[in-house]
Amino acid sequence: MSYVLFAIIAYIVGSIPSGLIVGKLGYNIDIREHGSGNLGGTNTFRVLGKKAGLIVTISDILKGTIAARIPWIFAADVNILIIGIFAVIGHMYPIFAKFKGGKAVATSGGVILAVEPILFGVMLLTFFIMLKISKYVSLSSMVTGIVTVIMSIILGHIGLIIVTSILTAFVIYRHRSNIKRIMDKTEPKIKWM
Repeated sequence: MSYVLFAIIAYIVGSIPSGLIVGKLGYNIDIREHGSGNLGGTNTFRVLGKKAGLIVTISDILKGTIAARIPWIFAADVNILIIGIFAVIGHMYPIFAKFKGGKAVATSGGVILAVEPILFGVMLLTFFIMLKISKYVSLSSMVTGIVTVIMSIILGHIGLIIVTSILTAFVIYRHRSNIKRIMDKTEPKIKWM
């Protein structure tokens, strides 16, 4: 019963549409009607600028961290990595935004932050190195996921291997249209790095 309860809570936390809230309250803009139409940090950066993008990205990371840590607060006997998956599902398919959400990147990172902060640091480093090299946020996100799985294997943490593999699969699946645009050389590149 604990798993069901905490999974529901995690899904609800993950469903909080940070991009929609920041856009509506701070700018009177529904970011779903602009840019890629995505609710995540990348589209917020693109549509609303650096300040809003940073707020949304941090908020989306914290959704994963908080959702995964809630069972720990109550000393519940559940695997917080598994609970974290439901926060990511909530982020991708939020009940508060007609089930159209982000691409799982920041919230997945937040789940890892809750369990392995050093691995989260490796993820950030990988992401920014790839971003510097490629200028593609989407490609950097997918490569970061793959590196995270490899690092989990090196750490030998079976639960982490399984969950990072699932989260990376989410990230790659949600970026399938980006993959096509990268191959067609029509994917937008960042201009600030």
